[in-house]
Amino acid sequence: MPRRPDESGFSRRSFLKTVGASGVAAGILSKGAHVDAQAVPEVGPGPVPVTLTINGTPHRLQIEPRVTLLDAVRMRAGLTGAKRGCDRGACGACTMLVDGRAVYSCSTLAIDVQGRQIRTVDGLATGDALHPVQQAFCDKDALMCGFCTPGFVMASVALLEQHPNATPEQIRSGLDGNICRCGTFSRIFEAVSSVTGVRRG
Repeated sequence: MPRRPDESGFSRRSFLKTVGASGVAAGILSKGAHVDAQAVPEVGPGPVPVTLTINGTPHRLQIEPRVTLLDAVRMRAGLTGAKRGCDRGACGACTMLVDGRAVYSCSTLAIDVQGRQIRTVDGLATGDALHPVQQAFCDKDALMCGFCTPGFVMASVALLEQHPNATPEQIRSGLDGNICRCGTFSRIFEAVSSVTGVRRG
């Protein structure tokens, strides 16, 4: 029985041919991707050597590839300034600087930041002299329980190194990834607004 053409000129046969060809192409592409993935050397799941440069000092560690930057710094390098808050990359208590950029260290893999400059709140002070941001937080009483303070300080340092004369809008934007559960936001804002003379690094 002859096929009755439809008005669009599209038939079930042509549709099936197209689907079949697409399936073959997808199979070839996925096989190629699998080959490429095999070419990348695997690491882990056991401990592997990782060198992290933290506050200018190299730390040679043996950690599993799944270890976060926060755990590597706190548990292996012994620098406990950054705090574990939500452990979900939402509160900012664990904020560190990686190449000058504020990151949530609880959701950053340590193995991914090798060869980069990592800065924590532990390395801000010079001897007994506090960093200008730390001093401002003390002067303006910008903390209550203090658990979120290290993260706020590091986020503020990142902001002020990029914008030394930050506007109120820039301050709000720069700190909007950090949460103070005690509600001292007005004092934090006042502290950051009062800081001058912050230099990069």
